[in-house]
Parts: sequence; structure tokens; C-alpha cells
Amino acid sequence: MDVDLNKRPAIFNHVDFLWDEKKAATLNDDQVELFIYRSNLLGADLRITNYGGGNTSCKTIEKDPLTGEAVEVMWIKGSGGDIGTLKRAGIAGLYTHRLRALKSIYRGLEHEDEMVGLFYHCIYDLDSRAPSIDTALHGLLPFKHIDHLHPDALIGIAAAKDSQRITKEIWGDSMGWVPWQRPGFDLGLQLEECLKQNLGIRGIVLGGHGLFTWGDTSLACYLNSLEVIEQASVYIEARTGNKTSFGGQKIKSPDATQRLEQASKLAPILRGLCSQEQQMIGHFTHSDTVLEFINSKDLSKLAPLGTSCPDHFLRTKIKPLVLDLGVETDLTEVDKIKDQLLPAFEAYRKDYLVYYEACKHHNSPPVRDPNPVVILYPGIGMFTFAKNKQTARVAAEFYINAINVMRGAEAITAYTALSRQEAFNIEYWLLEEDKLKRQPPEQPLSRKVAIITGAGGGIGKAIADKLAAEGANVFLTDVSEERLEVANLSYDKDVSAYAVCDVTDLESIQNAYQLACLEFGGVDFIIHSAGLAISKPLEEHTLENWDLLQNVLVKGQFLMAQQGVQILRAQGLGGCIVNIASKNGLVSGPNNVGYGTAKAAQQHMTRLLAAELGKDNIRVNTVNPDGVIVGSKIWEGEWAEGRAKAHGVEVEDLPEHYAKRNLLNEIILPDDIANAVFSLVAILDKSTGNTINVDGGMATAFVR
Repeated sequence: MDVDLNKRPAIFNHVDFLWDEKKAATLNDDQVELFIYRSNLLGADLRITNYGGGNTSCKTIEKDPLTGEAVEVMWIKGSGGDIGTLKRAGIAGLYTHRLRALKSIYRGLEHEDEMVGLFYHCIYDLDSRAPSIDTALHGLLPFKHIDHLHPDALIGIAAAKDSQRITKEIWGDSMGWVPWQRPGFDLGLQLEECLKQNLGIRGIVLGGHGLFTWGDTSLACYLNSLEVIEQASVYIEARTGNKTSFGGQKIKSPDATQRLEQASKLAPILRGLCSQEQQMIGHFTHSDTVLEFINSKDLSKLAPLGTSCPDHFLRTKIKPLVLDLGVETDLTEVDKIKDQLLPAFEAYRKDYLVYYEACKHHNSPPVRDPNPVVILYPGIGMFTFAKNKQTARVAAEFYINAINVMRGAEAITAYTALSRQEAFNIEYWLLEEDKLKRQPPEQPLSRKVAIITGAGGGIGKAIADKLAAEGANVFLTDVSEERLEVANLSYDKDVSAYAVCDVTDLESIQNAYQLACLEFGGVDFIIHSAGLAISKPLEEHTLENWDLLQNVLVKGQFLMAQQGVQILRAQGLGGCIVNIASKNGLVSGPNNVGYGTAKAAQQHMTRLLAAELGKDNIRVNTVNPDGVIVGSKIWEGEWAEGRAKAHGVEVEDLPEHYAKRNLLNEIILPDDIANAVFSLVAILDKSTGNTINVDGGMATAFVR
């Protein structure tokens, strides 16, 4: 395939040409590295293939370590990987001749799954990732570089009625076509046969599934893939023209601010309803693509059909749940909304169980969680719920791909989805079940969300670090956006989010909770760590000092609990509140009247809330630090000077002074406070109204 870099990229209006010759040149003609580079470029565009979707490969000549002979080796993305983030460690290297020799022992479709185990007998590179189900599809084709992609435009054609005829209309004799079949060795044989019957073709359309393209070099393969996708996109665009998509608009959305407000109120309710078997993390999107679909006349016709591409379907379930809620519905009446939505959820679960019973085989895995993954709220947006934020976000991305596919197919002829039986065979495929079993066990705080005040540094950041390390999503709040931005860099994008929040201001707190609900679907743990300290003798302690301490420590704790409990109750999943107080709330000391009084108020408020919220399975506890100097913001400036003066030591000697005065002679660190919080939220699940002192042992602060 000839490549003219001066002309080819100019024709791309529907995909992005991202190849950088300077970057490619640094790879020194290493074909495997060039194949990985190509893969990353293709995976960077969600219109071409979504996270974890598709597969890519290349073939090279290598030296057999046993015989010394030159042999052909195929390098391919391994099982469960993602081409957009693919690295060398994520690929498998197999002897091509051994892979092709498996044809002689293939026993037919009923024995399809056994072939995956035999791929291991073809391994060349002993550091290989587990071979993908797509291995045979690439290995039985002769080309040096191959892309298997799931572009929206191509699947729109592949999932359209009369897909084979349309393929011929667009590409003539230059593209092959094979009907829908589940990926596996037999589909690889069909691709091989298609090529034999259509010599000289540049690619193959897989009915209802996706695209295979190839080239002699990585760049030629990349360009071929982009050209075919571009041609499909142009074809669909020409047939869309000025026509309205999905039958035209049925309802109108309110503005973005109103949509987000409605979504944030509904998210915790939906999260609770979706979490009846396993707790879920949520994601919300209201992109133009989503709104066009959910506001359309054809929503009721297309949504029940489900998706066509198996990669889409695996992540979005058999079909979405469409809510029958008006955009102006008052969502503050939580119990009324739950009563209104519950029948729809019950009907969805019942329908899913009927689907399972009708389609299951004698050896099918047990039925999985029957709750919906994708929930559509006409006029407002799309919610997705899954075991973690990344999975929920990716489910949303895949359903957006499915929307694009439906739009394209409907513009051409009509959209066709997988049959229920074929969908079941994918969802409950034993090989997919094995893949699920190979996943690492979930962490202790998996599926949980913590909102943490004062998380920009010191104790709050240490708490966020600990909870995130144990699997929780963390929503960081602080009065300093600069500190929050730095703190947030510590985590992967699907682990954390943040909002500037002044805990003395009701509107600021409400905004933080709204954003947390939009990011993760709700909250489970409320950790009030925001604080400051003022140490002065009575005669020097101003009213402004007093008000500031009461507002941040006491009023802030009250408002965080009051607003957060509304969300916990809407979810109906229980929850946990942990307030970071101080030893000074229990022990009387000099020059400390304002701070000590505020800390004592925090501690008693905790007990009062524990007594009130137990019926909701919401636990409320206190952690009392003492002498946390290293890494703590409150020890900067006047507080440290005041405490040093009160104890008759220099500021730099405070850590040692505090260590010497506790029974264990230990310096207390922010991490120690974080460990106490973790114990309360993850281990001591039958404790409420309690106080844990983390002070190295101060006899005067013993609670009992």
C-alpha cells in the first residue's frame, strides 16, 4: 500500500491523523514498538474504539531460541488490555506457524472455547500476557500489521439492515464482509476464507461487530484504517444530511445548570436502588449526543433493542432502564420518588431474570446482578453504575458509542441489535467468566465514596491517601484551591475529585455535595477534618477568634453532617461520619479556652448525632489527635508559638516535647490519624458514638 504523507492526512474530516514522524523515527524501525505506537494512537480516539475494545497486532521474524532458525512471530494485544494505553508488558508473542497448525485439531464450534487454552502452546515470548480471544483472527491472516477496531461509523454500517449490500455499495470489491459470529477460532477461519475468495481486498467488515484492516507497515495499516473509517463516516453523513436523528425531538431539556441540579438530587436515590445486591459507584453525563438520543421520539423504540457490538454490550448490559420522570419533578421528596421508581426497577430485574432463564445453557455461570448499568433520564442525562468509577465511566462511553451506531444505522436503513440469545452467549460466555475470576480481589473500601474536609494537606490529605489506598473514591474539599489541585494530582483520574469548600458556608457545602454526587453517585463516609487552632490567654482571645473557631470546627461539622445525612438517607445504604476533634476537648490546659471549647462541642455533637442516626445505620465517631506537628497545617505560625510558650519550650522542640509526655513516647503523625479513621469506617462496623484517642497515651485524656 503506497503512502503519501503529504496528501493522505488532508482527507480526514471524521477521524484525527495523529502519526508523528519524529516520534516514529525515535523507535528505530522496531516493528513491535511501532505497532504499540499505532495502537496508542488508535485508542486515543473514542470514535475509533473505546476503552478495552478492539485489538491490534504485527508480525516479525525472530530467532527461535531452541533451533536458532528464523521464525515468524505475531505480537498482539493480550487479553483484557486496552490499545490506547498498551505497553510492551501488555502484549503476547506467539509462533505463527504453531497457531496456524491448530487448524488441524480444531473440532468445530461446539468446542470453540478449548482453542484459547491451546494458544498457550504457541507462545514464543515467555513474558507474554494471556492471549486474547482475537488471537486466531489475526494469526490466520497473512498480513504484517492488522487492526481490529470498533469505530462508530463502521458498526453503524455493520449493524444496519442490509449490511452486506451497503458494504458493497461503499467499497465495491475492495472490502470483504462476513456475517455476525461470536469471536473465536471459527471466525478466524471465516476471515481466512473471505480473503481467499476476495484477493486484493483492503479489509473486512464483521456484521454487527466491527472492522479488520491491514498493511505492510505500521503506518500503512494506520492510514488504511483511518481511510476506511473516513469513507464510512462520509457515507453516513451524506445520508443524514439535514434529516433529524432518531425521529426528531420529543422533549426539550432545561439548561445545563438545572440538569446538573436534578441529576445530583436523583443520583443518590438511583445509587441506592442499583445497590440492592452489590454497592455501586455512579457516573453522570449529559453530552449533546446523549441528550439528542434521550429526548428523541425513537427512544422508546431503540433503547429496548440493546447494543450490537459485543464490546458495547458486555459493559452496558442487555438494555438501559428509561425513567418515566418529568424534567421538573420535585426530587426533594425522596420517599415519594423512591416509591415512584421502585416498580420500574423491579420490572427491570424481573425482565433480566426472565432473559437469563430463557437463554441459559446447562453450564452457564450463575445469574449476575439484575440491576441496570445504564439509566436514561429523558431531558436530563445518562447515569451509569458499576463496581468502580472507571467501569461506570467506560460503560457510559460505550453506550455513547452505541448511540452513534444507532444513529448511523437508522440513517442508512434500520438498526439491528444482537438477538437475545446471542447477547446472552456473550454476556455469560465461559471465557468471559474465567476472565472475571482472574481479576484481583476487591479492596476493603471498594465501592465506597468518602468526602473529606480540609483535604488540601496535613491530616485531611493523609486520611484521603489512606482511604484511596484501600479502594475508596475520595472527594477532596478545602478552602484553598491551590492546595486541592496539588493534592488531587496524587490520584488516578477515576479515584478522586475535588471542590473548593468553605465549611462555614451552607451554599459552599451544598455545592461540594452536589459535585460529589455527580462524580460518584453519592457518598458513604463524611470525614470532617477541616480545622484551625488559636492558642491565647483569656484576656488576649478576641471575639473574632472565638467565632472563627466555632464556625470552622463546630458549625462546619454540623453543616457537613446535616447536608450529608440527606444523601445517606436517600441512598438507604447506611454510612459513617468521622469527626476529627482533639485531646484538648477532654483535657483542660492553659491558653486554650476557645479551641478547647470548640473541640469539646465537636465531641458531644458526635455523641448526639450517633444517638439520632443509629436508626438509619449511620455511625458517628470521633478521632482525637494530640501533638500532630509534623505535616500538620495548624502548627504553622502563631499556634505553634502559642503552644511552645504555654509549655515553656522552643517551637522546634515541640515534636520531642509532645512525644516525651505521652505514655508510649511516640511522635504522632497524620498517617496515625488516617489509620484510626480507616479502622472506624472499615473495621469497627458496629461502633458508634465512640472516641478513639490517637495521642500515644495521655492518661488525662482517657475517656474512661
